[in-house]
Formats: sequence, structure tokens, C-alpha cells
Amino acid sequence: MDPTVLAWALAQPAGTRAAVLAAAFTGGTTRVTFDGRTVEYRSLDELSRALSVLHAAENSAARRPSVTFASFSREGTR
Repeated sequence: MDPTVLAWALAQPAGTRAAVLAAAFTGGTTRVTFDGRTVEYRSLDELSRALSVLHAAENSAARRPSVTFASFSREGTR
């Protein structure tokens, strides 16, 4: 588990999907209940990958697009 992903998930508000997954991971359990649904992951590695995917999805949406500015002129140098 990437420590950055785990730290991000643990910092999320209690009851959010990321916080619930992180609590399960740190507790060593693979069964997670969220929004009335229970999911049983096959392993802690699979739970870790689910948490990493959630982290990537939420952080890619928060990233600002890069912008490039270009300037052109029709005046030539001789």
C-alpha cells in the first residue's frame, strides 16, 4: 500500500468510501460495509488496489488542466 494513498484516505471525512476502505485495510479485514452494501474483497492487496483506484479517480478530477500560451507574429526579420 502506498503510504500517500493511505494517508489521504485516512484524512477523508468519517463514513466516506475512502475512509471506510482505509479503516478496513488498517484493521486487516477484507469485508467492508458502505451505504448499506457489504463487499468482501479477496485479499488486502485487492482492497489496496481499490483504494488506489479511488484515490487516482478523485485526485485526477481535482487537477487543473495545464495551459500553454503561444504567440506568433507575421512580421519577418530580414
